[in-house]
Amino acid sequence: MVDSTFYEVRTDVTLADVVKVTSSVLTDESKQSEKIAHIATMASAGADDICFFYDRKSKEKAAEIKAKACITTEDLKQFVPQNVIILISENPKVAFIKLNEYMYAEKKPSVGIDATAKIAASAKIGQNCHIGANVVIEDNVEIGNDCIIEPNVVIYHDCKIGNNCRIGSNASIAYGIIGNNCYIYTGAKIGFDGFGFQLMNYQHHRIPQLGRVIIGNDVEIGANTCIDRGALDDTVIGDGCRIDNLVQIAHNDKLGRGCVIVAQVGIAGSCNLGDFVVLGGQVGLADHLNIGSGAQIAAQSGAMRDVEAGTVVMGTPCVPFKDYMRQVSFLQRNSKK
Repeated sequence: MVDSTFYEVRTDVTLADVVKVTSSVLTDESKQSEKIAHIATMASAGADDICFFYDRKSKEKAAEIKAKACITTEDLKQFVPQNVIILISENPKVAFIKLNEYMYAEKKPSVGIDATAKIAASAKIGQNCHIGANVVIEDNVEIGNDCIIEPNVVIYHDCKIGNNCRIGSNASIAYGIIGNNCYIYTGAKIGFDGFGFQLMNYQHHRIPQLGRVIIGNDVEIGANTCIDRGALDDTVIGDGCRIDNLVQIAHNDKLGRGCVIVAQVGIAGSCNLGDFVVLGGQVGLADHLNIGSGAQIAAQSGAMRDVEAGTVVMGTPCVPFKDYMRQVSFLQRNSKK
């Protein structure tokens, strides 16, 4: 059950509301006025709750559902107990997201600027923003409307942040331009020096980093992720990207639209990723690689050469998925001899 201490919970939700929100079909229209208290899992749902059943592998668990109602598919409804009200959806996963967004919301801080925040006189703050405790906003920063800047955030001079953005506590942003509807999670570091050094007279001399970080619209960047600014060209994160926690994106990298980068990925400098690339957890990319649109690199793989669009690769060095499985099969067979 969702704890209303931490989340805002919509009450008095009826099955008629559920039908409208999820575009599902109620198999017994006489039940439209029945009320739903919470969304719950199949195993934990009680007599006033609604659950979702979309995986045939869980059909044995479905027989034990004790919820008031269940959203499932036409094909799977046969496994739901007869006393449970059934709603039919073409895609119960999407229905779950829609109903979740309708019934629950994170509690948002009140509009206003905390007395401990340090905001430069030249900074521009939009309407309906929340600026938390101990925030530092330097000269010429521009922040759009409806933004939430959580405690201890530092936004360095001349950065620009669009509308409806949220910057998590202890995050820092420098040399950056951020679009609308972005969420930078707690502790993320955006726009600081790339890891560039030249050996001169037996000393590692820092190469000046003179680029920026450009982040598109509708981007999420996870906790403690670091995105370095470019050396000369900009580091670019395309619209709709989802970047997990503890990811390192180096200078001059360019990500296309809708890329998904999972935790602990490390991308070396000057890599170009196309649209909708997926990098599994702990993937490593060597520098100056081109990863084609729609490519997927499986977890813990290492890419040392370009990856063609639409391919699925795995291993270190990574190879097409089928080739990797043949390698594994070969080693398993021959290691037993």
